[in-house]
Amino acid sequence: MINSITQNTDKNNIQAVNPESILKKDDFMKLLLTELQYQDPTDPMDSEKILSQTSQLATLESANNTNKTMEALMNQLKSTSDFNAVSSIGKMGSLGTDKIILSKDSATNFEIYFSHDIQTGKVEIKDSKGNIVKTFNLQPQKGGVLNFEWDGTDNGGNKMPEGSYSVSANYSDGSTGSFNTAYGVYPIESVRFDEGKALLKLGSNYYPISQVKEIYQ
Repeated sequence: MINSITQNTDKNNIQAVNPESILKKDDFMKLLLTELQYQDPTDPMDSEKILSQTSQLATLESANNTNKTMEALMNQLKSTSDFNAVSSIGKMGSLGTDKIILSKDSATNFEIYFSHDIQTGKVEIKDSKGNIVKTFNLQPQKGGVLNFEWDGTDNGGNKMPEGSYSVSANYSDGSTGSFNTAYGVYPIESVRFDEGKALLKLGSNYYPISQVKEIYQ
């Protein structure tokens, strides 16, 4: 009785040596060598079966090498992408749109980049038909990324419907000449990596590199 209890306990304590049940190339080779070692001399293993198992081993080895090559290629492409992201610092980046979204019963904040100092000028907000609905007059100030807040009303104080509106500006520095700019185009100031993904800083916000439609000098 005691022996029986001990034997059952030992069985319960047995742990799987390969819990994931994944056979690798070394496991296949061990199985093949074990089969050859314990084969019946009077009835040796079929040579076709040996060739078949050897072929499976070669296929597994080839697949393993392919996976390693693909992994190395992906790491190289990621490094190249990271380098390209860092090299974009100091260049101009475009989000591919000059439109802001006006939500119901809330003001909208947006930023515009001015490459020169401002002496005079104005910011214009237009509806989907190209009509100017709101104008901000610019005061003399330093150029750079400037923030604006639109309460959603037109020049007459009427509340505008929610939707998308385009934003542009024309201004003069008082000496060099006149310039045009618009929402959505900013210098790329820095790059941040979040969970392996590159984020570019345009204005005061970070955007995934996939959202930056154009990068130029």
